[in-house]
This record gives sequence, C-alpha cells and structure tokens, in this order.
Amino acid sequence: MTYVVVDNCIACKYTDCVEVCPVDCFYEGENMLVIHPDECIDCGVCEPECPADAIRPDTEPDMEKWVEFNRKYSEAWPVIISKKDQLPEAEERDGETDKLNKYFSEAPGEGG
Repeated sequence: MTYVVVDNCIACKYTDCVEVCPVDCFYEGENMLVIHPDECIDCGVCEPECPADAIRPDTEPDMEKWVEFNRKYSEAWPVIISKKDQLPEAEERDGETDKLNKYFSEAPGEGG
C-alpha cells in the first residue's frame, strides 16, 4: 500500500502533510502536491494532517489512476519538506468538483 494525493489538493496546496512525512516523499507542483509512491513507506501520518482531505490510501476504489498520476509528477517536480502558506483561493476551492480539468497545472513548484 501507498498513499497518494488526489484532486482536492489542486488549487489548495496545503502543506501540513510535508512536515510530518518521515521520508520526504512529497513533491511540489505549481498548484498541488504529489507523493512518490515508491518512496512512501505507508506510515499514514500525512493523511490526517491534510485540511482538504486530499490524501488517500491506494487501497480505496479507483486509485490506480492517482498512483500513476502521483508517480509521473513526483518524478518531474522538486521535493518539498517545509510547510508553506496554502494558495490564496484554498478555502474557496476546497471540496470543489472537477478540479483536475478546471485548474491543474503541470508546472513545477519551487520545492524546498
């Protein structure tokens, strides 16, 4: 099992999760985070830290696409290990549907 970030992170990008990760497996895009599925040690400490409820175990239904999504972007984006401010529109966008099609950016974040 591994944990993955799903679309509710898009346009929110809370980073509470990165501070508790013992193996630094979070990677930062312009408007979301992902988890490298091969680096995640399945400890689960990140899941309850996410205010947007955007971290899921890959054992939930229909998570295969998110595992591959997280793998693809974690190999392209820089690692993030320090908490940063969420995006300005985070509270407004939290829970919105179809965020992948509406807002996702492939651009990398700053990392750090």
